[in-house]
Amino acid sequence: MNKITLTLDSLKKQKKKALVLFLTAGYPKIDSTISLVLELAQAGADIIELGMPFSDPLADGPMIQASSQQAINNGITLERILGQVNEIRNHSNIPLVLMGYLNPILHYGGEKFFADARNAGVDGIILPEVSLEESARYLFLTRKHHIADILLVSPATPEKRIREIDKVSTGFLYCVSTTGVTGRSSVGDINSYIKRVKRNTKKNPVLVGFGIKTPADAQRIALHADGVIVGSALIQRIAQGNSITQIGYYVKSLKKGLNTI
Repeated sequence: MNKITLTLDSLKKQKKKALVLFLTAGYPKIDSTISLVLELAQAGADIIELGMPFSDPLADGPMIQASSQQAINNGITLERILGQVNEIRNHSNIPLVLMGYLNPILHYGGEKFFADARNAGVDGIILPEVSLEESARYLFLTRKHHIADILLVSPATPEKRIREIDKVSTGFLYCVSTTGVTGRSSVGDINSYIKRVKRNTKKNPVLVGFGIKTPADAQRIALHADGVIVGSALIQRIAQGNSITQIGYYVKSLKKGLNTI
């Protein structure tokens, strides 16, 4: 069974909520990724998403866009990201999800990318620009290489479509809390929205991302969800020059908030 599913099943049995953290690979320096991932894992992350930088990231807000551009300037590539994943696997078994856009994957070669990703130790993939209908083009590759194909729903997603997306998605359902880009505040009635998604989801755990910044945010949203995803707020702390120890303290505070539910 995929490590993402094993991790989320274990947390559910323990009646705990999942903490998923997003890092931009190759940021702030090209060789920062490995040490940051290992610190996040030690501090309490359950799953880590690694952003694959792209020059036109449609779903990302200014903070993650800036980190992606810096990583590109640093010389990050898909080859180097997979090499970093392989090195992380020498030290940690934490589930790793790659998040990014199709263009670099197509340039790399779809079949080769998914094969190399699995061999490196990747457990899941999130492609925000790929719709439910388009995802069918890649399902045979993700399933062939045992990589979870994680799809997204938003406040604008009709209930029937939520059910259809849940049937196709594996690992978890990424529940976007806004109708905009990453880093924005959550929709007003977030609890009703999450409950609506949960009512129409039978297969996957529901994890909520976009706009979660504080332990209080994480706690409030996780009351009804199976976990939270934090990205822009973490990238912002890295951009502000927080030390790796300070980053660890921030992660521990998020985890503590979730553990008090």
